[in-house]
Order: sequence, then C-alpha cells, then structure tokens
Amino acid sequence: MTLLGLLVATAAAFAITEHLKLIKRPVYAPMVTRYVSPVCGCATAHATVSLKFRRRTVVTVSIVDAHRHTIATLASGQSVPRGQRTWTWDGRTDGGARAPDGTYLPEVALPHRTYLLSVDRVTVDTTVPKVLSASVHRTLIIGGKKGVPIHYVFSQDANALVYLGRTQVVLGHPTRTHDKVRWSGRRGGRILGAGRYVLTVAARDAAGNETPPSERKRVVVVLRYIEVAQPHIHARAGSHFTVGIRTAASKFSWRFAGKHGSGHGKVLHLRAPSRHGKFRLVVTEHGHSASAIVSVGRR
Repeated sequence: MTLLGLLVATAAAFAITEHLKLIKRPVYAPMVTRYVSPVCGCATAHATVSLKFRRRTVVTVSIVDAHRHTIATLASGQSVPRGQRTWTWDGRTDGGARAPDGTYLPEVALPHRTYLLSVDRVTVDTTVPKVLSASVHRTLIIGGKKGVPIHYVFSQDANALVYLGRTQVVLGHPTRTHDKVRWSGRRGGRILGAGRYVLTVAARDAAGNETPPSERKRVVVVLRYIEVAQPHIHARAGSHFTVGIRTAASKFSWRFAGKHGSGHGKVLHLRAPSRHGKFRLVVTEHGHSASAIVSVGRR
C-alpha cells in the first residue's frame, strides 16, 4: 500500500510539473540593450528594456546589480496593458549619480512573481578606447577594390574609424585589438585626386565611446593611381626601350612623341623618335595621369 501511494504521489507531482511547464509566462520576449555609456552623447547613451505582456497587469521594472540591489527604478507599480512596453535607462542611479562601470540586470516584479532577466544583461561602459598606433605606407598605388591598407592597434576591441578632416571616410567592422582597414581614396563617395592626405584614426567601442579628436593617431597617405617608374629616361634615336609602369588598373593609355596607344601590365614597350631631343611621356588611367621626360640622344 505504501508503494502504491508513493507511485500515485510521484505521478501527481509529475503531472503538476508538466502542467506548470504549459503555463505561459505573463511576461515574455525581452529585448534589452547590451551596452550603455551615459557619457558618449550617442545612440547608446540610453539603454532600453522592452517586454511583452499577455494581459493587463501592474509591474515594477528595476535595474539591479549582481547582488540584486536596486540601482534604478524604471517603473513602479505601473499599470500596463496587454502588448509590448518599453522603458529607457540612462545609466544612472535613482539618486542621479552615474552607475559604476559594470554589468546590471533588469528585474520585473508582477503582483505574484518576480522575474530576474539574468540572460539580458546591460553593461555600463564609459572607458574610451585608445589608439595605440596607426601606420600606412607614405606612397601607395591604389585602384580597383584594393584601397590603401591602414594598420592599427587599439587598447580594446573596437570599430576602426578613419577621418579626413571632419569627414568620416572609413567605418571598420568590430575586430580584435589590432587589425587593418582600407581607404578607397574617396570622400563622400567622390574619388579624390592624386596627392598627399592627412587622415586620423579613431576607435569606437560597443558602448559608443569614441577616441576624441585630440587623441586620434595621424597617418599620411600619398595617393598615386599610376606612376612611371623612372622620372627621367634615356634612349637612342629610333631605338626600342621599355618603361616601368606602376598601377592597379588593368589597362592604361599613353601619349609620346605625337603617338598614342594603350598598355597593360608593369612594362610599356616604346620606340624613340628618329630625331634627338626631349619628349614627354604621359600615361593615364581613369582620368589620373603621370609623366616622365624621355631624353633621346643621337644614334
């Protein structure tokens, strides 16, 4: 009889447990901002806590620390209808002080039960990432999709941002503390001409903290789309000679001594005119040109 009673009690407990599993939570589908920086002056200066309610109820929503001490109260005894509701937190305590950097949890108190959203953590982060180094070659041939590689090292994981003056020209993907981004030689979608440009490299972390202008690292980029390897070339009248060409373009055009044509690759084959003198060789790709002086001597 005792065994039978034990089996009945076990079955009843199992049935109750399974029934409870089928009961849907009155609050569900939480969406919580993962990072907040009260000092960034950006979109992540506030965190949002969004919840869905199955029926009208009264709710208190709080931000608590790891010890479940209340840091900030977002709603206190507030009547909410069925559906979705969203509250914002500015990263400050109920007393108005900035919450210390760290991880916090949303807590939702209903009339008969309290839920701690332990998975949906909010991290307060006010530490500005530092750019430890940034470097690039001074003279680069760019073209196509390659662009100019800019190497950097940050104090923490962050997006790389590159500025030309006040204009942001590169936004990198979240990366490790060290990586590289590429600048296409454009500003505002417009291709810039060949020349010397001073760029600044900044870092922006997940909370929106960004390296201030005074602490960014400067890099100097000299854009070249096409170059003649030798600025001065010597050849005999009527002889064939070669010229080294540096470009990322698959094809370029040339003009020399009243003639013109197209070329590709790293070497251009030409024939010197039959008369001696100095002649200008001009090579062009997509509107960008470079030139060299060819001194033609007597036979």
